[in-house]
Amino acid sequence: MAVTQKCQYALRALFELARRKGEGPVPAGGIADRQAIPKRFLEVILHQLRQGGFVDSQRGKDGGFFLSRPAEDVTVGEVIRFMDGPISPVDCHRERPGQDCPLRGDCVFRGLWDDARLALERVYDTRTLRDLVEEKRRMELVAVEPAYEI
Repeated sequence: MAVTQKCQYALRALFELARRKGEGPVPAGGIADRQAIPKRFLEVILHQLRQGGFVDSQRGKDGGFFLSRPAEDVTVGEVIRFMDGPISPVDCHRERPGQDCPLRGDCVFRGLWDDARLALERVYDTRTLRDLVEEKRRMELVAVEPAYEI
């Protein structure tokens, strides 16, 4: 299962809001510009994220969006599940009505898919928006530090 482009945009929008915490509400245009997200598509995504309780908004001249929960409380896995549904390495592993695998009870790959799903969940569920903001800060520090030769 690949993370959809829409979900990637949602994660980048939430990352930008986490990164700009303390600056007040962030206009959608600012998020779109900084994260290279088409503005019209971003507006739809932000609406979804608002319905999901990830963001809130403020109207008016100084309006925009902000996280409705602390960045350390929002995991990547939670956002992926909200935007894309259950995390699974293959489509046949997902529980979907009307699409039952004829080998479900006797599939030799089932254990492999379970292990892969657990590994994906472990990575996604242990990374928060705050972790990503801190990672970006570390990347920026490395980029500006002068290289010394020994």
